[in-house]
Amino acid sequence: MWKQFCKLVLRLGGWEGLSSIPLEDKKCIVIGAPHTSNWDFFLSYFYYQSVGGKANFIIKKEAFFWPVGYFLKKMGGIPIDRSRGANVIKQVVNEYNSREQMQLAITPEGTRSLSKRWKGGFHQIAKMANVPVYLGVFDYGNKQIGILEKFEITDDVDADLLYIRRFYKDVVAKYPEKFSVGKID
Repeated sequence: MWKQFCKLVLRLGGWEGLSSIPLEDKKCIVIGAPHTSNWDFFLSYFYYQSVGGKANFIIKKEAFFWPVGYFLKKMGGIPIDRSRGANVIKQVVNEYNSREQMQLAITPEGTRSLSKRWKGGFHQIAKMANVPVYLGVFDYGNKQIGILEKFEITDDVDADLLYIRRFYKDVVAKYPEKFSVGKID
Protein backbone atom coordinates (compact mmCIF):
# COMPACT_ATOMS: atom_id res chain seq x y z
CA MET A 1 0.00 0.00 0.00
CA TRP A 2 2.78 2.45 0.97
CA LYS A 3 4.71 1.58 -2.19
CA GLN A 4 1.67 2.44 -4.34
CA PHE A 5 1.11 5.67 -2.40
CA CYS A 6 4.71 6.74 -3.07
CA LYS A 7 4.29 5.98 -6.80
CA LEU A 8 1.13 8.08 -6.80
CA VAL A 9 2.88 11.01 -5.08
CA LEU A 10 5.60 10.99 -7.74
CA ARG A 11 3.09 10.70 -10.58
CA LEU A 12 0.95 13.54 -9.21
CA GLY A 13 4.11 15.66 -9.05
CA GLY A 14 4.75 14.92 -12.72
CA TRP A 15 7.76 12.72 -12.06
CA GLU A 16 8.66 9.66 -14.09
CA GLY A 17 10.43 6.86 -12.29
CA LEU A 18 13.06 5.54 -14.64
CA SER A 19 13.32 1.81 -14.87
CA SER A 20 15.92 1.41 -12.19
CA ILE A 21 18.41 -1.34 -11.96
CA PRO A 22 17.58 -3.74 -9.18
CA LEU A 23 19.36 -3.12 -5.92
CA GLU A 24 20.16 -6.71 -5.16
CA ASP A 25 23.03 -5.73 -2.91
CA LYS A 26 21.95 -5.60 0.71
CA LYS A 27 24.80 -3.19 1.35
CA CYS A 28 25.68 -0.44 -1.11
CA ILE A 29 26.04 3.28 -1.65
CA VAL A 30 23.56 5.10 -3.87
CA ILE A 31 24.84 8.42 -5.15
CA GLY A 32 22.11 11.00 -5.63
CA ALA A 33 22.85 14.06 -7.74
CA PRO A 34 22.46 16.86 -8.44
CA HIS A 35 21.65 17.98 -4.91
CA THR A 36 20.63 21.66 -4.77
CA SER A 37 17.38 21.60 -2.78
CA ASN A 38 15.80 19.98 0.27
CA TRP A 39 13.15 18.70 -2.16
CA ASP A 40 15.77 16.28 -3.51
CA PHE A 41 15.55 14.35 -0.25
CA PHE A 42 11.78 13.98 -0.43
CA LEU A 43 11.80 13.05 -4.12
CA SER A 44 14.44 10.41 -3.62
CA TYR A 45 12.71 9.09 -0.50
CA PHE A 46 9.38 8.64 -2.31
CA TYR A 47 11.12 7.16 -5.35
CA TYR A 48 13.13 4.67 -3.29
CA GLN A 49 10.03 3.62 -1.37
CA SER A 50 8.06 3.30 -4.65
CA VAL A 51 10.51 0.68 -5.94
CA GLY A 52 10.47 -1.22 -2.65
CA GLY A 53 13.78 0.03 -1.26
CA LYS A 54 14.65 1.37 2.15
CA ALA A 55 17.56 3.76 1.88
CA ASN A 56 19.60 5.06 4.74
CA PHE A 57 21.08 8.53 4.98
CA ILE A 58 23.52 10.19 7.32
CA ILE A 59 22.60 13.35 9.18
CA LYS A 60 24.22 15.27 12.00
CA LYS A 61 23.37 13.80 15.40
CA GLU A 62 22.00 17.14 16.59
CA ALA A 63 18.96 16.64 14.32
CA PHE A 64 17.88 13.60 16.35
CA PHE A 65 15.94 15.42 19.04
CA TRP A 66 12.44 14.36 20.08
CA PRO A 67 10.12 13.99 18.18
CA VAL A 68 12.04 14.64 14.93
CA GLY A 69 14.67 12.01 15.73
CA TYR A 70 12.02 9.29 15.91
CA PHE A 71 10.85 10.04 12.36
CA LEU A 72 14.38 10.43 11.01
CA LYS A 73 15.28 6.96 12.30
CA LYS A 74 12.05 5.47 10.89
CA MET A 75 12.94 6.97 7.50
CA GLY A 76 16.45 5.43 7.61
CA GLY A 77 18.44 8.25 9.20
CA ILE A 78 21.76 7.48 10.83
CA PRO A 79 23.08 10.03 13.34
CA ILE A 80 26.67 11.11 12.71
CA ASP A 81 28.96 13.02 15.04
CA ARG A 82 30.52 15.83 13.01
CA SER A 83 32.25 17.50 15.94
CA ARG A 84 35.90 18.40 15.78
CA GLY A 85 38.03 15.28 15.62
CA ALA A 86 35.16 12.93 14.77
CA ASN A 87 35.92 10.63 11.83
CA VAL A 88 32.71 10.52 9.78
CA ILE A 89 34.04 7.92 7.33
CA LYS A 90 34.97 5.54 10.14
CA GLN A 91 31.55 6.03 11.76
CA VAL A 92 29.79 5.12 8.51
CA VAL A 93 32.02 2.08 7.91
CA ASN A 94 31.26 0.93 11.46
CA GLU A 95 27.54 1.25 10.66
CA TYR A 96 28.00 -0.97 7.59
CA ASN A 97 29.87 -3.52 9.69
CA SER A 98 27.17 -3.60 12.37
CA ARG A 99 24.18 -3.99 10.02
CA GLU A 100 22.86 -6.77 7.87
CA GLN A 101 21.45 -4.32 5.33
CA MET A 102 22.42 -0.73 4.55
CA GLN A 103 21.75 1.05 1.28
CA LEU A 104 23.22 4.47 1.98
CA ALA A 105 22.17 7.47 -0.12
CA ILE A 106 24.95 10.05 -0.42
CA THR A 107 25.31 13.30 -2.35
CA PRO A 108 28.91 13.68 -3.55
CA GLU A 109 28.70 17.47 -3.70
CA GLY A 110 28.35 17.43 0.09
CA THR A 111 26.18 20.56 0.08
CA ARG A 112 23.14 22.15 -1.55
CA SER A 113 25.28 25.18 -2.40
CA LEU A 114 27.50 25.48 -5.46
CA SER A 115 30.54 23.23 -5.13
CA LYS A 116 33.00 22.74 -7.97
CA ARG A 117 34.93 20.12 -6.04
CA TRP A 118 33.05 16.94 -5.23
CA LYS A 119 33.89 15.06 -2.07
CA GLY A 120 35.43 11.60 -2.29
CA GLY A 121 34.27 10.34 1.11
CA PHE A 122 31.75 7.97 -0.48
CA HIS A 123 34.65 6.39 -2.40
CA GLN A 124 36.62 5.79 0.80
CA ILE A 125 33.52 4.39 2.50
CA ALA A 126 32.81 2.04 -0.41
CA LYS A 127 36.40 0.76 -0.41
CA MET A 128 36.64 0.34 3.36
CA ALA A 129 33.19 -1.26 3.74
CA ASN A 130 33.61 -3.27 0.51
CA VAL A 131 30.28 -2.16 -0.96
CA PRO A 132 29.30 -1.30 -4.54
CA VAL A 133 28.23 2.15 -5.73
CA TYR A 134 25.08 2.92 -7.74
CA LEU A 135 24.46 6.14 -9.66
CA GLY A 136 21.04 7.71 -9.14
CA VAL A 137 19.61 10.94 -10.54
CA PHE A 138 16.87 13.43 -9.87
CA ASP A 139 16.64 15.31 -13.16
CA TYR A 140 14.38 18.35 -12.83
CA GLY A 141 14.77 19.19 -16.53
CA ASN A 142 13.09 15.97 -17.63
CA LYS A 143 11.28 15.30 -14.31
CA GLN A 144 12.88 11.88 -14.14
CA ILE A 145 14.26 10.05 -11.15
CA GLY A 146 15.96 6.71 -10.90
CA ILE A 147 19.01 4.56 -10.27
CA LEU A 148 20.69 4.15 -13.61
CA GLU A 149 24.00 2.37 -13.23
CA LYS A 150 26.08 0.19 -10.97
CA PHE A 151 29.58 1.63 -10.88
CA GLU A 152 32.54 -0.52 -9.92
CA ILE A 153 34.98 1.69 -8.07
CA THR A 154 38.70 1.28 -8.57
CA ASP A 155 41.79 2.30 -6.62
CA ASP A 156 42.02 5.47 -8.76
CA VAL A 157 39.82 7.96 -6.88
CA ASP A 158 40.44 10.81 -9.33
CA ALA A 159 39.51 8.72 -12.38
CA ASP A 160 36.42 7.38 -10.64
CA LEU A 161 35.27 10.87 -9.63
CA LEU A 162 35.87 12.12 -13.17
CA TYR A 163 33.73 9.30 -14.60
CA ILE A 164 30.94 10.00 -12.11
CA ARG A 165 31.02 13.77 -12.69
CA ARG A 166 30.81 13.16 -16.45
CA PHE A 167 27.83 10.88 -15.84
CA TYR A 168 25.95 13.79 -14.26
CA LYS A 169 27.03 16.56 -16.66
CA ASP A 170 23.70 16.76 -18.52
CA VAL A 171 21.41 16.24 -15.53
CA VAL A 172 19.42 19.36 -14.60
CA ALA A 173 19.25 20.42 -10.95
CA LYS A 174 16.29 22.14 -9.32
CA TYR A 175 18.58 25.16 -9.02
CA PRO A 176 21.03 24.79 -11.94
CA GLU A 177 23.13 27.75 -10.76
CA LYS A 178 24.00 25.71 -7.64
CA PHE A 179 25.22 22.65 -9.52
CA SER A 180 28.58 22.04 -11.14
CA VAL A 181 30.40 18.89 -12.14
CA GLY A 182 33.61 20.91 -12.17
CA LYS A 183 36.24 20.60 -14.86
CA ILE A 184 35.73 17.33 -16.75
CA ASP A 185 37.93 17.80 -19.82
